[in-house]
Amino acid sequence: MIVKLTDTNHDGVADTVIQVASGLHGPFGIAFRGDTMYVAQERDVIRFDPGRSAPATVISDIPSGGHSTRTILFGPDGKLYLAVGSSCNICDERDSLRAAVSRFNADGSGGRMFAKGLRNTVGMAFNPTTGELWGGNNDRDNLGDDVPPEHVNIIKDGRDYGWPRCYLPGRPNPEYGSADCSQIEPPAITIQAHSAPLGLAFYTGTQFPREYRGDGFVTLHGSWNRTVPTGAKVVRVRVDSTGHNATGVDDFITGWQLPDGSRWGRPVGLLVLPDGSLLVSDDTGGKI
Repeated sequence: MIVKLTDTNHDGVADTVIQVASGLHGPFGIAFRGDTMYVAQERDVIRFDPGRSAPATVISDIPSGGHSTRTILFGPDGKLYLAVGSSCNICDERDSLRAAVSRFNADGSGGRMFAKGLRNTVGMAFNPTTGELWGGNNDRDNLGDDVPPEHVNIIKDGRDYGWPRCYLPGRPNPEYGSADCSQIEPPAITIQAHSAPLGLAFYTGTQFPREYRGDGFVTLHGSWNRTVPTGAKVVRVRVDSTGHNATGVDDFITGWQLPDGSRWGRPVGLLVLPDGSLLVSDDTGGKI
């Protein structure tokens, strides 16, 4: 289901919840192009045109199973970008849409792989300073508490980010011990292993202090494959004045995770509103 939340009196609280679409199959990614809404379901991307009762299919035959979120967004070039995660923890994929970001024309034609070796990229955003595509990537499990780190990548056309063979430049996964990892694209910055980055947004507002402008925010959904739980917070990724380089990661919102390792919330999505405030969705608390 997709709902529209309207804040008519601008007090920061939704006054109405209006159902926009129902009967969907795992909808996750939403993107707008003018007054047309695109929705990424597990198996396809559909388009809702104004005045049309039924959606049109834009991209079909997306492989199902495994990581099931499908992120979409339009780039400065007017193209539609689609991220599909892997079907597994570590394996060789048969479908080129898997563990990759692909690029399409707005009508779904002309699809091709944009970047590969991305085990599960969920949060993506175009850097408003540089026009580059950034994304947070969830790397593999079962190599211990601290290996491999999660990545924030600058996703570049034609580049290979390593999975499943490599988890960093020069670092093969043990299942691919003889792999050549010398040409793997390095991350912009790494984050504690098993943090599960899900949302990413660049701060374009003026409500926060000036030093936050142009920085990224990332939601960390939290670990399952770690002795001491981690994540369940929002972090700030500091970006230098050129917009090309990440220089550090700081906690921005914490407290969802309790000292005993339990959690009362897990952040997922991020959105910077026109007034400069930041929305964070929580799929455990069922709140924004």
